[in-house]
Amino acid sequence: MTLAVFLDFYNTLARFEPSREERQVQICREFGLQPSVDAIRKAYPAADDYFYKEAVRSPVEKRPEAEKLDIFAEYERHILAGAGLEVDHPAALRIWQRLRQLPTKFVLYDDALPSIRSLRQTGVALGIISNISRDWTRLFKELGLESELDFIVTSVDVPPGKPAPSIFLKALEHAGAPAEQAIHVGDQYHIDVVGARNVGIRPILLDRDNFYPEITDCLRIRGLDEVQQHL
Repeated sequence: MTLAVFLDFYNTLARFEPSREERQVQICREFGLQPSVDAIRKAYPAADDYFYKEAVRSPVEKRPEAEKLDIFAEYERHILAGAGLEVDHPAALRIWQRLRQLPTKFVLYDDALPSIRSLRQTGVALGIISNISRDWTRLFKELGLESELDFIVTSVDVPPGKPAPSIFLKALEHAGAPAEQAIHVGDQYHIDVVGARNVGIRPILLDRDNFYPEITDCLRIRGLDEVQQHL
């Protein structure tokens, strides 16, 4: 019996608009590079894995500014290399800094609120576990999420965030549920799946773009509307 469902935020409930792939292509063209949106999209999982491993080693936002910029440049270099574009470290940093100048906003996926409302009707405790590095209060209220959830736990509240056990344990405390009766849904294998499994929570990998067909050691779904059938 499932008593609690935890959801990741970015790339699970919400995405950037314009998408990060579209912004990458736009800025790369300013620098004379011509990647496709699809190539950039396929490059992101490996680059994200690099970034999250760095964040687990030591929170990126708390590092000295020069070290922080080095990590962002290397992250950008990973993205471009995965799309078949080789750039040096200084060029990668310039591209990253230009990307940061573009205005963006978060938008919910079409299946986010309908799936949350369907899950609420089952009586489970429902919350977000996110590595978001900003004050979430206004953002989640603007997106209409705050009133739909029982709790929200972020890496701001419980550093260093996922995949460390502490943030998952805090969510279990909020939910009043044992780990074996909880599910965590997220789009990152090492951060969401491994992190949840390490504390005994059943993980579900949300693979909207079919990036991980080789992952067979956990349940893999393509949309949030599939979660309820696995409670």
